[in-house]
Amino acid sequence: MKKRIAIFASGSGSNAQKIMEHFKYSNDAEVALVLSNNADAYVLQRADNFEIPSHVFDRHDFYQTDEIVNLLKRLEIDLVVLAGFLWLIPDNLLKAFPNKIINIHPSLLPRHGGKGMYGDRVHKAVLEAGDDEHGITIHFVNENFDEGEVIYQARFRVEPTDTLEQLKFNGQQLEHLHYPKIIENLLKKYN
Repeated sequence: MKKRIAIFASGSGSNAQKIMEHFKYSNDAEVALVLSNNADAYVLQRADNFEIPSHVFDRHDFYQTDEIVNLLKRLEIDLVVLAGFLWLIPDNLLKAFPNKIINIHPSLLPRHGGKGMYGDRVHKAVLEAGDDEHGITIHFVNENFDEGEVIYQARFRVEPTDTLEQLKFNGQQLEHLHYPKIIENLLKKYN
């Protein structure tokens, strides 16, 4: 039986797109559901383009009910993947999927992580700190922003002439290259 992935995203969903592409013809795994806390998120269109069901939820449903946990269990989800999802994961979801929720962060954690550190804010912080390297971190999710156990990191050199756009581009290349492969490797470990 194919392993089943649920992707949570809040925005455009370029990583979600790469994951959907990666598993489209896989015999081992499939993206079963895309969830968003933003009804206008472009990731919902991307899911529709791949004929993958989507679900939009609000803060109350996510934090005050078991609606999302029950939905994921009903769909027999094996791995929850955060791809640009900006809310902290609640306890009921963490308990229902122990060590089965992962996230990608656009920096070399623990540098430039935590609440409010996402997207361009991270790349600006790297430039302001004068870091000579930058990269991505794929990690398990726990009760705190960006503090779960690191699964994988990929890095690149920051050149003195690099702009925010260049850092963003370099980071996204690494995200798109590595995230689907790391997901595939993790799923092989789950029975």
